[in-house]
Parts: sequence; structure tokens; C-alpha cells
Amino acid sequence: MRFVVSTTQLLKKLQLISGVISTNTVLPILEDFLFDIQGGKIKIFATDLETSMSTELEVEAKEDGRIAIPARILLDTLKTLPEQPLTFSFDEKTYGIEISSSTGKYKLAGENPEDFPKIPSADDASEVEIPSEVLGRAISQTLFAVSNDELRPAMTGVFFQLQADGTTFVSTDASKLVKYKRSDVVSKDPASFIVPKKALQLLKGSLPGEDVRVAISYNSSNAFFSFRDTLLICRLVDAKYPDYNAVIPVDNNNLLTINRLDFLNTLKRVSIFSNKTTYQCVLNISGTELKVSSQDLDFSNEAFERLNCSYDGEDLEIAFNARFLIEMLGVLETEEVKIELSTPTRAGILVPGVVEEGEQLLMLVMPVMLNH
Repeated sequence: MRFVVSTTQLLKKLQLISGVISTNTVLPILEDFLFDIQGGKIKIFATDLETSMSTELEVEAKEDGRIAIPARILLDTLKTLPEQPLTFSFDEKTYGIEISSSTGKYKLAGENPEDFPKIPSADDASEVEIPSEVLGRAISQTLFAVSNDELRPAMTGVFFQLQADGTTFVSTDASKLVKYKRSDVVSKDPASFIVPKKALQLLKGSLPGEDVRVAISYNSSNAFFSFRDTLLICRLVDAKYPDYNAVIPVDNNNLLTINRLDFLNTLKRVSIFSNKTTYQCVLNISGTELKVSSQDLDFSNEAFERLNCSYDGEDLEIAFNARFLIEMLGVLETEEVKIELSTPTRAGILVPGVVEEGEQLLMLVMPVMLNH
């Protein structure tokens, strides 16, 4: 069995899906790409059993065949070859592979394609379409707040809530929470599921630059994201998502409006002098002035800066983990940010100064105990 393919086209497709492959796996076959050649097209699969990706491209081939090829050696070879047609030949009995370029030949051992895990199919799946730009934005706004705590599996992914009045994306790690809603993405059949972090990282990296429609199919166990010639399948997190609306405070009488970049840069500087366990930064708000201060008593480090702001409310002193605020301000894109506050022991809410039509974004951050 032999086929001819362009070096750069093949490398581009393999790099798109290679992030799925896990290096420290107990099953050697999971370190391979599965090549499936049919009717002049090659479909390439990669999986780690939890997440699978596939893509396809045109090849010159007179017959059909399948082979599993070790991913690392193939990628390393293709990265160093200039653009040219490559000829792949493989023996379907011994799984020996020979790759011929214009200047040389490379031989390696493949594996039995029958040993490659079966890729899940979209049985009994419901479907919703979403523009890739919207999906990419939703992932960017929420992914940073996903928890890494395996003891709380529900929080290790982003919660997708599809409803007739819009779609809500939620992530939380118990210290911070993000709720991002789009009223322009609707579903006739209400549904909700949790998509794991790794799948969303891979999805974000593979979404095309120009806007295309992404078809999201889902059943009780898997979600399928399909666009152009790429398909990503992931096993959903099997857990009940916490009631996130219950933790969002509603009576926030103090409203702080401040330039986002000024506040972000101040926090970056002041937090250098904070305690390296708590990263505590204290916000002292009075009139039109915000004081940001931090100290690390163990090393006699301290810093404070003043910022101009617009503030409507009672004078307030409240402390936050500076790293959480820095993450949130880095993800927000507007010139100004509004921070809704109530008391030093209740969560603060960050919202963008200007909201685009059809979207709602809310970021919640828990305060830390003031230590005087």
C-alpha cells in the first residue's frame, strides 16, 4: 500500500491534532496517529481515550488501507523536511513503513491499526451550531477559572448551559467564578453538560482564524465539535455542576469604576511585595481615590500606590488575592472595568465597562481575610 502527500500539508494537519497525544501512556498505541486512506483521502486520528481528534486531507493513492504510525518520530522528521511530495509505503502484514523524499528514505515500524481504540460516534446526539468566533471567545473568557482539583471533578471543566433564551458558559475553582452568556446562541431543547479543560484548550488552539460555524453534538457521555474537516470528541465530565447563581451576591451597593490597564499594572507591581502564600493586596477606596497596598512581614517588604477612580458608595477596605484580579483584568478587554462590592467579607464582582450586544460577562472573586 502506498500514497503520496505534500510535506507541509501533512505536517500542518498532524500538528493540529498532535496535542491530544499523551506521552506517558500505558498503551503504546496511544502514542500513534491512525492513518485511514480511502478514496483518495486520508483521515488521521489521535486519541488519549478521553479526548479524540481527527482531520483529513487529499492524497494520491490507488488503493485503500490503514496503518498506525508513531507520532513523535513522524512529526520530528516532517519538521525538518522542505516542502515536497512524500511517498509513504507500508506493508499491511508486517506494519513496516518506508517514507521516501527527493533525497532519502526513512524506515520505521508501525503498529496494527486494529489495536487503535475505537473512536466514539455521535449516537442519539442533539446538535447546536455556534460561530467559531463566539465559541473561541467563550473559551478564552472562562478557561482560566477552571479548577485543577481532581477531588471536585465538576469544577475541572466549563459548564455549557443551552437554553431557548441563550447559552451560558460557567467556570469556577471556588475562589473565582466566570459566567459568560450569549443571547444570540439559542437551543430549542434545553441541555447542560461539562466539557473538560484539556478538550477546550485543544479546541481553542484549532479553531480557524476566520469565522466558521462549529456544529456541537452531544449525548449523555460525549460532546462532538465539528468544523471544516476537523472533529474533536471528548468525554463529558460525569458530575453535577454546583448551583453557581447561589454564590453571586445581588445587593452590591458600592460601585468602583476604574481604568483597567492602570489597575492591572498597579496590581502587578504592588503584588511583587505581597506575601507569596496569600498574594494579599488591600484595596482602600475613599471618594475618587483607590489605594492599593501589600506587605510581606517575613521579609519586611511593602508597597502601595494611589489611583484615580470613580466610586459610588461608602468608604471600604477589602483584600483580594492579587493573582486572581490580575488574571481577570488580563482576560477583560474593555478600557474601563466596573467592580461591584458590598462588605469586606463578600465576593466582589467584575464586569466590563462596555458590554457588546448579545453578551453578558460577570467575574466573581472571593475576598481574603484582612490582616492588620
